[in-house]
Amino acid sequence: MVRDKAEEVKWKGLGVNDHWQQMEALTTETAQDLCGMTKGPRRHKETWWWNEEVAEAAREKKIKYGKWKKENTKEARKEYKKSRRKAKRVISSAKKKKQKECANDLNDFECQNEMFRMTKQTVKERQDITVLNCIKGASGKVMVDDKGIKDSWKEYMEKLLNGGNEWDHKLSAVIKEGPAACIKEGINNK
Repeated sequence: MVRDKAEEVKWKGLGVNDHWQQMEALTTETAQDLCGMTKGPRRHKETWWWNEEVAEAAREKKIKYGKWKKENTKEARKEYKKSRRKAKRVISSAKKKKQKECANDLNDFECQNEMFRMTKQTVKERQDITVLNCIKGASGKVMVDDKGIKDSWKEYMEKLLNGGNEWDHKLSAVIKEGPAACIKEGINNK
């Protein structure tokens, strides 16, 4: 397709920059024809509860934040905090309202799918990252099994806590002043 479009363009008499721009336009146009265009990533990951009231609260909060950052005053900060609290309340009430609507319609197959999707998003949102999939051991080898990971951590911690702190259990400090020196002198004077 690029060749077909390239044959339509008159290339003679163009400078290097014009030639480059023409080629870029042809390539982009052909890619759009073949692949299409997307609108980009979704702005809000959870849209099942999004409504006009939430959008207005978020818009107001954004405006107050900009005003606070621009003016940098206590009053502007108070207004921003107030609008932030309001937005949180609006979002919370919108989520609760939508959950109740779907709970009432659980017999409907379409609403069941939406409820499963909402639950999946909520669980994923609240999940802590506690799983460690892999770790590089002291030998430089990547460990992926649980036993290898635990052994590698054990070896690292033992080396950290014990390896660099070799001690012969002898004290060689000389006390010259302070309470210990006074006590020592008192014992020697008796």
